[in-house]
Amino acid sequence: MSRRMPMFPLGSVLFPHAVLPLHIFEPRYRVLMFDCTRGEPEFGVVLIERGSEVGGDDERFAVGTVARIVAARELPDGRWMLNAVGDRRFRVTEWLPDDPYPIALVTELDEQPWQAADDAALCKAEALVRRALTLIAELGEPAPPATVELSGEGSVAAWQLAAIAPLGHLDKLRLLDVDDHRARLEALSEMTQEELSVLAYRLGRG
Repeated sequence: MSRRMPMFPLGSVLFPHAVLPLHIFEPRYRVLMFDCTRGEPEFGVVLIERGSEVGGDDERFAVGTVARIVAARELPDGRWMLNAVGDRRFRVTEWLPDDPYPIALVTELDEQPWQAADDAALCKAEALVRRALTLIAELGEPAPPATVELSGEGSVAAWQLAAIAPLGHLDKLRLLDVDDHRARLEALSEMTQEELSVLAYRLGRG
């Protein structure tokens, strides 16, 4: 069933279990924070398809993640600093008029249970992502450390791996839209392998 949810379109993809720090200064999102901190402490995050994060009039993709607020602080000038964590996926069924911030009707997406057979797909994807992060470090470019620690729970580690993978926003959106863990990890491996080829070529030329 669809439910009404305040929305925060961004220029990046939020995955379940990923941390989202935000600095909120727009008046419309200050109102969102006022409502969220006095009611249900969560909002939806979707990737902006066209437009920018500031000012409105943007077009948005339909698949997103619920962000659960874990810490929030209002500054004296009315701005907010907050940390949120990705919780669960959803699909927008209808965009409602901004009043004053974006609002949508969403349907939450079911998560498939983790299977023992998913472990091998996780292991392969992890090796590829860590290798890609190592090459990025050799190029002297910013990226999470290749030694970053993942959760011991497979389903959580799979999402964490997708979050740190050096992929573009549209590739990450494709991963977010996959329901099956193994299929998502196999897609992640394929995307990362392509990125590895590009990184190796750049290092060779360097």
